[in-house]
Amino acid sequence: MAEELGCYLFCAIQTEGNQTFGSAALVGEERKVYTVHYKNYAMVVADAPIQVYEPSRKNAKAHQETIAKVMEEFTVVPMSFGTVLKTNEDVYLLLEQLEEQLKEIFPKVNNKIEVGLKVIGKKEWLYQEANQQSDIKKLKEKTKSKQESYYDQIQIGERAEYFVRGLHEKIENEIFSPLEEIAEASVSNEVISERMLLNASFLIDLEKEEKFDELVNELYEKWRDKTEFKYTGPWPAYNFIDIKLKAKSAT
Repeated sequence: MAEELGCYLFCAIQTEGNQTFGSAALVGEERKVYTVHYKNYAMVVADAPIQVYEPSRKNAKAHQETIAKVMEEFTVVPMSFGTVLKTNEDVYLLLEQLEEQLKEIFPKVNNKIEVGLKVIGKKEWLYQEANQQSDIKKLKEKTKSKQESYYDQIQIGERAEYFVRGLHEKIENEIFSPLEEIAEASVSNEVISERMLLNASFLIDLEKEEKFDELVNELYEKWRDKTEFKYTGPWPAYNFIDIKLKAKSAT
């Protein structure tokens, strides 16, 4: 029995002409990537099985690489991973429903890219900084001479939290704020590990990309002995699109 094929959605773009973007490896097969149109908008799609797509590394890579290929020529509004509609007609109806939203979104992200910057403190530097905090040092010395009580643990924990919060503020002021001035928009996301001091995303105008990169390099040279920089992108403007596009609304 032949598998039922639907339309796997990658992203929306602005174009009136038919476009193709090579192929994407979905469900173990290379599948042609093309556009379905509504007025001056188009959805980049591939004919692929109607199923739940596991967010495996292989599947996520195919999704991201296809969007990256489209970004070489067009500004994109990305669709959520694993979004599949039954027919091209459903894609057309979805674009029709999203027309007003896309009119608002595209001017905000046109000729712009998203980049990410994570700043992670090096263990040795964090240890040295913590030991220089006289109040934390005194508390630790105090507990060495007697059995550490529950109250002592709370005190040390509170002081350590205050110390880490101070480091975050320092990084925000000395790294995030200067970059924020160049960016069109920025967001400081929640950190996801104890050593992570900054988890930021920036929306960059392509004309300012080189200037932004240069500042990132300057800041890295200043902080390289204390921290690690993880600078990623370009990405679609995932963090700067307010309206969540739900393909299932067309079914």
